[in-house]
Amino acid sequence: MIFGVTDPAIAAAVRAYVKLMRASRAVLARIEPRLAAVGLTPTQLGVLEAVLHKGPLSQRALGRLVLTSAGNMTDVVDKLEARGLVRRARSPTDRRAVQIELTDAGRGLIEDVFPRHAADIADAMRGITGRDLTRLDSLLKRLGVAARAEPADESLMISGGIAKT
Repeated sequence: MIFGVTDPAIAAAVRAYVKLMRASRAVLARIEPRLAAVGLTPTQLGVLEAVLHKGPLSQRALGRLVLTSAGNMTDVVDKLEARGLVRRARSPTDRRAVQIELTDAGRGLIEDVFPRHAADIADAMRGITGRDLTRLDSLLKRLGVAARAEPADESLMISGGIAKT
C-alpha cells in the first residue's frame, strides 16, 4: 500500500510511474557516457538528429521535438553554434523567422555518432525484445498521448502542493 492512497488503480499507476522513471534513468545512464565522450548532451544530440532527419527547423519546433523549454533550447543552440555544428539562418520565405540548420561539421558529427547512439540504446534496452518491444513502444505512445490530454478528474490536480478537493 502507498501512504494515503486507497484506490488500487491509483496505487498501480504510481508503481508503474516509479518503474518507468527508474528504467528511463537506467537507460540514460548507459547512453550518456558515450555522448559525453563526443562532447554532446542528450538534448544536443536530439537537436542535431532532428535537424538531420527533418531539415532546418525553428527553435520552437526543436523545443517541441526534443521536449525542452524555450530558454534551454536557446542555450543548447548557442552551444552547438559556438562549436560550429549548427547555424541560425533567416527563412527564405519569411525573413522574420530564424531556422536552425546543420553545418557540414554538424552533419558529419551526427551522421557518425547517431548509428552508434542507436546501437547503444538497443543494447541498454536488450532486456526487452521482439513483440514485447513493439508492445512497449505502442503502450508508451498511448501513455504519452493520454498524459498530454486534459486531466480526467480535476480533484486529482495538485495546486501549490495541496491537492484540490
